[in-house]
Amino acid sequence: MQPTNRREFLKISTAAVGGVMMGAPMVKSGFAKNSPQDTINIAVAGIRSRGAIYGGGGHYGNFCKIPNVRVTALCDIDERLFPTAVSEVEELGGNRPKTYVDFRDLLEDKDIDAVSIATPDHWHALQTIWACQAGKDVYVEKPISYTIDEGRKMVQAARKYNRVVQVGTQSRSHQVAKEAVQCVRDGTLGEVYMGRGIVYGHRRSIGHIQDSPIPEGVHWDLFLGPAPYHPFNENRFHYNWHWFWDTSTTEFGNNGVHAMDIVRWGMNKRVHPVKIQCIGGLYGREDSNQEIPNLQVATFEYKDGTVMELEVRSLFTNPEFRTKGGSFFYGTEGWMHRGSGEFKTFFGPKDEPGPSLSNEDPATMEADKRTSMIPEGVEPHYVNFVDCVRSRRWQDLNADILEGHLSTAMMHLGNIAYRTGRTLIFDPYSEKFINDENANSYLKREYRYPYVVPDEV
Repeated sequence: MQPTNRREFLKISTAAVGGVMMGAPMVKSGFAKNSPQDTINIAVAGIRSRGAIYGGGGHYGNFCKIPNVRVTALCDIDERLFPTAVSEVEELGGNRPKTYVDFRDLLEDKDIDAVSIATPDHWHALQTIWACQAGKDVYVEKPISYTIDEGRKMVQAARKYNRVVQVGTQSRSHQVAKEAVQCVRDGTLGEVYMGRGIVYGHRRSIGHIQDSPIPEGVHWDLFLGPAPYHPFNENRFHYNWHWFWDTSTTEFGNNGVHAMDIVRWGMNKRVHPVKIQCIGGLYGREDSNQEIPNLQVATFEYKDGTVMELEVRSLFTNPEFRTKGGSFFYGTEGWMHRGSGEFKTFFGPKDEPGPSLSNEDPATMEADKRTSMIPEGVEPHYVNFVDCVRSRRWQDLNADILEGHLSTAMMHLGNIAYRTGRTLIFDPYSEKFINDENANSYLKREYRYPYVVPDEV
């Protein structure tokens, strides 16, 4: 395939393509309620952990608190989760939601305006595309896709069906992150030549578990969906699916994408890198079914020579000596660390402190009050999504699907470099590796019928 140029790449990023997805629900209800008093009905798919309350950051835990937003439906392949979830939605929102096992049945409900997707990684693309085709807006968790090809099709579907699709990289809606990015872009650090993401966190061994009968209430075939069929195994189910290649995007996709999304945002990179390397391995898990690495270190070089690095390590065992993770920017005049709720800058050979900001800074808290109408206890990212659903302006999203695709694709590129074991050269416009059939084989996956993402959406 001949590489396309930048103009063609941007055209692909925003234009629609022809074709209809076989088997997708074609409801096309469309949302046209523009008044703040109109109720937006949202369905949440995937109601364990992130999709639930999740310490204040979960999907239905936030949507239930936003005025004139109602969580009217819940969807999960594990029926055992419904009683608790229904009760929590009733308590938070005052209404009793419907429940669905099959996501396709949910999309046939014309009263639902938007869906919020917190399912495993391998389901994100298909559910997002189906929802766009059904006329629903979408909030989808990171990483947005299982492959680079899926991510591109999600962008195409969002544009073709004129849908508002927000990605769950919620730091983009936080005031401190915005200020940090602006500080970098203003040239405070000089010319930024390198960005770095670091993610440290201990992951326990999942051990060896034998296959077992499917528990009552669990719809195992629906859980696997697009992935190859395997007999039921608890180690492939709730959360532990993260540790297997068929359903996982590794810790790069799970957590590295957060750090690198900030780095890419700050360095204003809206194109893919051209040269990728990645090393790592699986250490200390001889007693485990785990397949994916628990150490990965990758470098991403761009056409202009700037570099990004990502290190993800899951064997951390002593928090007292933990090195700070987060996002780092290195410029010709100074450097910045952006962590959770703060950023700090340093200058000169002695790292003299410069501009900094924290969530606890009174000026920041006052700025938040002046510039937003965020209900207390609600993540602003969810409010940004709801506001754009009302206005019909996907351009005002803090994390539009194209931004999610670019950040998620970085994680896929790192994983492919790890799996092939060599330096890869990538054409950022055709989204293909140059003269490398083996690497290109990872850009798509084989789907299990009928859970198929087609060539045209």
